[in-house]
Amino acid sequence: MKVSARDADGFSRSPPPEIRAILFYGPDSGLVSERAETAARAVAADITDPFSVITLDAAALEADPVRLGDEAAALALGAQRRLVWLRGAKDAAAAAVRTALAIPWEALVIVEAGDLSPRSRLRTLFEGADDAAAVGCYLDDTRGLAALARQTFSDADIETEPGVVEWISGNLGSDRKVTRMELEKLTLYAGDAKRITLEDAQAVIGDSALVTVDDVVYAAFGGDIEALVQGLARARFEGVGPIPVIRGAFAHLTRLEEAAAAVANGRPADQAARDLRVFFKRQAAFSAQIRRWPGAKLARGRAELVQTELDCKSTSLPTDEVCERGLMRLAAIARA
Repeated sequence: MKVSARDADGFSRSPPPEIRAILFYGPDSGLVSERAETAARAVAADITDPFSVITLDAAALEADPVRLGDEAAALALGAQRRLVWLRGAKDAAAAAVRTALAIPWEALVIVEAGDLSPRSRLRTLFEGADDAAAVGCYLDDTRGLAALARQTFSDADIETEPGVVEWISGNLGSDRKVTRMELEKLTLYAGDAKRITLEDAQAVIGDSALVTVDDVVYAAFGGDIEALVQGLARARFEGVGPIPVIRGAFAHLTRLEEAAAAVANGRPADQAARDLRVFFKRQAAFSAQIRRWPGAKLARGRAELVQTELDCKSTSLPTDEVCERGLMRLAAIARA
């Protein structure tokens, strides 16, 4: 079965008893790990117990393909239900999983994988089975990030001044694990005051979260080809995928559109940047880009980003090169 994005978190917290195997996959590796651990804790009281929780990796399964079924069929010692946890799975694991599902067992098998295409053998196997489920883990959008931030601060009994959550949701989101770490860092920073100001958020998060993506996006919209090439090279080196970069560019473009509307209504560009809570170290560059990107250019830029993301997801072309080509076109528009 295929679990919808709306039901993914609830499903992970309480997997149905008839489900014997769950695949967590997607581009957000932090969210894959988080949901897999949530499902594991729903079954095992102690996920470090070696007698009831067995952890495998792709190499171990490749060396012994029948081990997955053997481990799942083994009895749990002193535990309510045995847990078999396969990490780093790829399409090659589909045959072993299919073989395992053909035999009866009471355990729960959790499989973690990366971003799988709709034609992936592993993904289609889980989506098509009645006793298995596939849960996609995709990058948080702005609304999801805002909800996550509010819930985190509410759980810690922390108040935030206006604009904090909005700023956070515009500067985090490439990976759920990173987002969690940054939010935890911010709650610790709040201390006994139990209050977070916008300056606090910018001081704690601004210099560490998505700096690479920010560098790439500002270079593209600023028409700085040399900085764009360097930023993209650093992004690849740090393992930042093309989709987070494109999403960052979309978010930046939306803010420029909002600023352009404010300027059209008589607001000075510098004030428009401050009104949008642009990180103070980026305000001068953002103000310059407001002037560089009038309405017609913004429309061309949005069309270019839409096509770039579509090409990344629907063609066989290398996504890194597709992303670079699209951002180069943005830089050319900015320089025109």
